[in-house]
Amino acid sequence: MRDWEEIVREQMAELALEPEEKAEVIAEVAAHLEDTCEEMRRQGIAEEEAVRRTLSQTGDWKVLQDRILAAKRREHFMGTRARQLWVPGLLTMILSVLFLMMLQKLGFQPRLIGGGPNAILFHTPWMLSLLLFGALGAYVSSRAGGSRGTMVLASVFPALALTGAFLSMFPIGFAIERIMGNDLAFGFVATALLKDGIDYIVVPGAALLAGGLPVQLFPTRRFPSQRVASN
Repeated sequence: MRDWEEIVREQMAELALEPEEKAEVIAEVAAHLEDTCEEMRRQGIAEEEAVRRTLSQTGDWKVLQDRILAAKRREHFMGTRARQLWVPGLLTMILSVLFLMMLQKLGFQPRLIGGGPNAILFHTPWMLSLLLFGALGAYVSSRAGGSRGTMVLASVFPALALTGAFLSMFPIGFAIERIMGNDLAFGFVATALLKDGIDYIVVPGAALLAGGLPVQLFPTRRFPSQRVASN
C-alpha cells in the first residue's frame, strides 16, 4: 500500500504555506490520489499501473503548487476583506437603520433647517448616534487589521450603500422605459429622489465620517491571527 501523504509531502516540499495549512493541503491531495488509485484498482487495473496513472494525472507538481498557492491567496484575500470591510460596514448600516426606525417609532421627527430649495432635514438624535456607529465601524475594521482607507469605508458604508441604491435607479429606469416602449419620466423621478435623498446621504455620511476618523488616531490592538495574516 502506497503512503500517498508521504509522496505528496515530498513533491510539495516547497509549497509556501503555514505548516498547519500546508499539512491540510497535503492531506487533501493525498486523499484524492488515494481514492483515484483505489477506483482504478476496483476496475481491475494492476497496482503499479494504477499508481502510475494516478500520479500522471497530477501533471507538473510545480504548476499544481502554484495553482494551490494562488487559490489560497484568493481565499485569504476574500476572508480578510470580509472581516475588514463587509462585516464592520454591514454592522454600521444595520445599527444606524435600526436606531432610526426606533426613533421614528418613539415619535422623534427630523427638523427642517434652512429654507427654499436649500433646506435640509436634520435628525439630531440620529446624527449623534451616527458619530458612535461610524466610530464603531472603524474600530471593528481596525481590530481586523484594516488599513486607514478601509476603516473610512467601513465607517461610511451606510451612506455609500444608499448612494449606490439611488444611482442604480437611473439605469434600471432607462431599461424599463426601453423594454416597455413608454416614456415613464423615470429619470425625472429618480433625479427628484436623489435630490431629496441628499438629506439621508451627505449629512449622515459626514456624521459617520466624523465618528470614524478619530479612531485612526488611536492605536488599536489587533487579534493575534490578524497580525500573522498581515505579515
